[in-house]
Amino acid sequence: MDNRETARAGEQIAAQYLRQKGCTVLKRNWRCPYGEVDIIAQDGDTILFVEVKARHHIEYVTPREAVDERKQARLRQCAEVYLSVFCPDSPCRFDVVEVWWQSGKVYVRWLREAF
Repeated sequence: MDNRETARAGEQIAAQYLRQKGCTVLKRNWRCPYGEVDIIAQDGDTILFVEVKARHHIEYVTPREAVDERKQARLRQCAEVYLSVFCPDSPCRFDVVEVWWQSGKVYVRWLREAF
């Protein structure tokens, strides 16, 4: 599986996981001039801007460590655009969903309020 396939599979798994946890997935791979948000979901009244990080191995670096300050700033800009257009009065939060494969098994970790 190449990086693109890993990312797509991770996003699919993350979306299913969020649904199982009671969230409504509103958008996937939503784009604006500042970048892309992997998943925009709703948890109660709160809009979630979710960055998905999928990896085959996490021996040295966890997937969440790839969400650096630059990526966080872009996600915040995307969130401002999305909220201003679709739901200006909604509270929001930034989450990360980590997906990784180890010994043939899939693991998922949902980090609420990741930044």
